[in-house]
Amino acid sequence: MASLDRIRVGSAPDSWGVWFPDDPQQVPWERFLDEVAEAGYRWIELGPYGYLPTDPARLTDEIARRDLTVSAGTVFTGLHRGPAVWESTWEHVSQVAALTQAMGAEHLVVIPSFWRDDKTAEILEPPELTGEQWAHLTKGMERLGHEVKEAYGLDIVVHPHADTHIDTEDHVERFLDSTDSDLVNLCLDTGHYAYCGGDSVKLIETYGERIGYLHLKQVDPEILADVVKNEIPFGPAVQRGVMCEPPAGVPDLEPVLVAAQRLGVELFAIVEQDMYPCEPDKPLPIAVRTRKFLRSCGA
Repeated sequence: MASLDRIRVGSAPDSWGVWFPDDPQQVPWERFLDEVAEAGYRWIELGPYGYLPTDPARLTDEIARRDLTVSAGTVFTGLHRGPAVWESTWEHVSQVAALTQAMGAEHLVVIPSFWRDDKTAEILEPPELTGEQWAHLTKGMERLGHEVKEAYGLDIVVHPHADTHIDTEDHVERFLDSTDSDLVNLCLDTGHYAYCGGDSVKLIETYGERIGYLHLKQVDPEILADVVKNEIPFGPAVQRGVMCEPPAGVPDLEPVLVAAQRLGVELFAIVEQDMYPCEPDKPLPIAVRTRKFLRSCGA
């Protein structure tokens, strides 16, 4: 077994069924913090802004008491819509980036906006961007990378995601080929990439210098086949269990971690298992088993 000593394993509110800042179907934030620490993780993400306390002093106290450290914050953006959305985007990004910086983290995970609503499945806009929208998206992300670094000292890592415009291998490669590696890199989510037909190991081996961060996730291939065949939106697909507990799904995570270790840089690998909504007692046992499984891979 290889020692994956450059991989820093953590988890996130997502693995506790948390998708929204406030939702009656989600576990309280105190319970998430207690249980993520109990499961053996030391690194966490902030999750949706407003789920965890947003007062830096209070949050620092809460995570320090549980021996936790924050690896990143997360923002959603619709930069393909052009300069008109910059100010509203920056207002949201600034809020999250300020808290992320205050927690001592160095990364901001940037998720492109959904073209299909993840709760209602309503089609919001075409799944393919025009050439002009691609230019807005890539230039906007470069500007965001520059501004976030200047103002907050954080590196942005863009997260390919199902039902967004950066999803498939073609779209991810087009995005990487069109952006400056000094300004924009990738948060490779192994589950979302597999969901959209991509090969994580191949991406790491081809675009290694652009991989700035990892989300560890697996998909159930049988449920995924049904999702693809019937064009099921991401939200309902999650409710069917398309994102599953490792090592039951794909991709095999050990080769992904070995490929990431070979890059020779320190990388966060944050476990996420989309389970919104889920029973409150379900996440902890899964988190314990997943941590044990990752240790068996050397991480």
